[in-house]
Amino acid sequence: MTEHRTRSWRRLLAATTAALTASAGALIATQAPAAAFVPKTPPLSTPWTSQVSTSNPLPEYPRPQLTRPDWQNLNGIWQFAGAANINNPPVNTTLGEEVLVPYPIESALSGIMRHEDYMYYRRTFTVPAGWAGRNVQLNFGAVDWQSKVWVNGTLLGTHEGGYDKFSYDITGALRAGSNEVIVGVWDPTNNQDIPVGKQRTNRGGIWYTPSSGIWQTVWLEPTTPQRITRLDTTPNVAAGGLDLIVQGTQAGASVTAQVLDGSTVVGTATGTVGSSFRIPVPNARLWTPDNPFLYNLRVTMAGGDVVGGYFGMRSLGKAMLGGVLRPTLNGKFVYQLGTLDQGFWPDGIYTAPTDAALRFDLEQQKALGFNMVRKHIKVENDRWFYWADRLGLMVWQDMPALASGREPSTAGRQRFEKELKEMVDEHKGITSIVQWVPFNEGWGEYDAGRIADLVKSWDPTRLVNHNSGSNCCDSDPDPGNGDVIDDHMYVGPGITRAPTATRIAVNGEYGGLGLRVPGHEWPTSGKFAYEWLPDSTALTSRYVQITSKLIDLVNGNGLSGSVYTEPTDVEEELNGFYTYDRQIQKMDFARVRAVNQSVLGAANGTTLSTNKLASLRVTTPGYTNRYLRHRDGAARTDAISTTSATTDRQDATFWVRPGLANSACYSFESRNFPGRYLRHRDYRVYSEAGTGGTFNADATFCARPGLSGGGTSLEASNMAGYYLRHRNEEVWMDQNTGGSFTDDATWAVSAPLWRSGADLAVGQKRSFRVTTPGYDTRYLRHYDGLARTDVITTASSATDRADATFTVRTGFADTSCYSFESVNFPGQYLRHAGYRLQKASNDNTTTFLQDATFCAQPALNGGGGNVSLESFNYPGYYWRHYAEAVYIATNGGGNTWDSSASYAADATWNNAAPLG
Repeated sequence: MTEHRTRSWRRLLAATTAALTASAGALIATQAPAAAFVPKTPPLSTPWTSQVSTSNPLPEYPRPQLTRPDWQNLNGIWQFAGAANINNPPVNTTLGEEVLVPYPIESALSGIMRHEDYMYYRRTFTVPAGWAGRNVQLNFGAVDWQSKVWVNGTLLGTHEGGYDKFSYDITGALRAGSNEVIVGVWDPTNNQDIPVGKQRTNRGGIWYTPSSGIWQTVWLEPTTPQRITRLDTTPNVAAGGLDLIVQGTQAGASVTAQVLDGSTVVGTATGTVGSSFRIPVPNARLWTPDNPFLYNLRVTMAGGDVVGGYFGMRSLGKAMLGGVLRPTLNGKFVYQLGTLDQGFWPDGIYTAPTDAALRFDLEQQKALGFNMVRKHIKVENDRWFYWADRLGLMVWQDMPALASGREPSTAGRQRFEKELKEMVDEHKGITSIVQWVPFNEGWGEYDAGRIADLVKSWDPTRLVNHNSGSNCCDSDPDPGNGDVIDDHMYVGPGITRAPTATRIAVNGEYGGLGLRVPGHEWPTSGKFAYEWLPDSTALTSRYVQITSKLIDLVNGNGLSGSVYTEPTDVEEELNGFYTYDRQIQKMDFARVRAVNQSVLGAANGTTLSTNKLASLRVTTPGYTNRYLRHRDGAARTDAISTTSATTDRQDATFWVRPGLANSACYSFESRNFPGRYLRHRDYRVYSEAGTGGTFNADATFCARPGLSGGGTSLEASNMAGYYLRHRNEEVWMDQNTGGSFTDDATWAVSAPLWRSGADLAVGQKRSFRVTTPGYDTRYLRHYDGLARTDVITTASSATDRADATFTVRTGFADTSCYSFESVNFPGQYLRHAGYRLQKASNDNTTTFLQDATFCAQPALNGGGGNVSLESFNYPGYYWRHYAEAVYIATNGGGNTWDSSASYAADATWNNAAPLG
């Protein structure tokens, strides 16, 4: 290496290091004094609003994946004017306003704070003398939507696309001394068929303020005449190396690539521009959310261009683990627990006020216990992705949607697919991206199956989710391809479809819990949330309650990922953990993190929901229809389904209890023989009642990550290394004997085969008396079709007594639950609609059959002869009387009838003799 090359590399390494931490110390372009410029006051200010520099905003090196040591930042004050079109550039003309680049013109930070369809930006710059003899590139991070660029009156080109980078070699247009650059922009937002995400000129509700014009960094850099333009990095863990395609202006030129751990070279290889070659990465340190290690990369092209970059070594895929198709990271199932990150700011709209602000949002999500972020129908700047890579947050990357509510035109489809390919191509080297999402809830959707296949052909290394929320809204019929089944459910969480042999199942949006914080809200009317809570404590409790349901969905329904709406409030939407200004934490973050950690624990097999019913399903291939059950006292496995006999289903259903000998572990109590537990005796497993001695220890099992890579393995608390294992239909405690042991000793803790934890007599007439003290003379009855409670006795009228009497029937939607038929209106049943319990005729629709099915559970408030009735399709919601009316209600939910006051008593009913 020559001394010149050594000095160049030292400068490059310094620039790369700075780019990966803060700022590369770029030269700042000068122009006319900016004394006249004053940013406007935003509706809400963030902690970083006052830190925005008017002379050098966003000074950090903007492209961490392709670094060079020399560059000049053109962010700052430009001249600005609205226009009728962008066909007549104002060359050598002073414009009437000033704008702070790179903040979109609708933002307060820009100083404009209004929308324009057409606009011009103008400024001057001087090329540093030290760049003499080199080519000069003019780079744009993003301009929304169509732009034309002139330097010294020379049109360099026209670019379309609001979310991708573009550059011009301006060497031939430059002159000595001062140079003029003019950028003309046309941004029709949603008035044309272009990808816009959530931007709307008629904003409000879930649609937000547009972000027009220049909204990412503009900058100059000197290069060699032939240069590297992109590094497409693909970690190949199985092959022990990095697969690299160097994109450049000279196809076939020789390149040398080096992988560095810090500053130490660990692998070197040579190749050519445009062709894939592999650099060895021996004994690679793998990137994970818990250990997001990044390697440095140095690439030299013949002719002198040298660039830096970085990457993480990790593998992505999907595999059948524990009998369920799961997404994998480095060959292991890692549940993807994320938030719906919209990427909006009250001061900068699409553009974070500072790099520290950009990092803050991701740091807070990581601190809350999330390991993934869904970047929702927006593409962020390169530094956002760098922080996701460095902090260890997996990313689902959405494509910004075409406008919803209309069929996209031919031109719109062409634009969408062009920008979709740009998004994929420009981000192939981002370690944290694990999934591409072309469509959301059907907004602007067309040819979804073809589009999913197209994205997969461009990038076969990542999962493709053809349409997040394909169960709702504007969605076309599911084409059945791609890698993901993605349901949205508000408030949820939940999924309506199970994973298949080819597609994982995720809940792409749930939550949306709202809390108003006066003084920290966007100053418009029409505030929105999916459910309102009265204060921070109630909001946190509700978050903990609904997110805890993920544990059962992971174990029982094969859920592999979930996305909570959302990290911060956004304009009218008040669903955030933070207010929109990032000033107020709306929840107790310690409690949020704790429940999030419990979900991740459930996914890795170490956390089970206690005091709930569950069944243990075999995961050994070829035997996954078998369940652990007790019969004649001994545990065994049998093929059992929801159509099997009652005894079989109940024998295979257990209460999961805190461990009798260790509360950090678990014990399994028989559903149909209370007081009997699974225990090992002479290595065989039985269902037995307590016998003293070692019984409690023998009946305690500690949950471990599934030995086969998914599900849960259950290790004896008093025999280290011995696991609950089926063999020859029997169940034993065994050490690893090889063969199929890891599969045999891995169980799917699934939804209970028998969902009711208490019994009612099918065919009998029953009445249900209130148990709340002071109201226990009241009974549930129907009146004018609605359920309510009234004081009824044997002396009451025959109508009142009949209205309060129901025949217990086998549940319509599940035979382990119950439906309740009116005795005086045969064929009409209690069902919920809009949370209100009411009487209605059976129309045999799926909705009715589910709404009219309730699972009997042990009384929430205890007491002999008492029972609580849980909704089949709204788990955690019980019959509850409130102000004489009867609802399905959840403790601490967002409705008035969900009040925690006396909830357990109000949701407990005496299973009484029939009144009529």
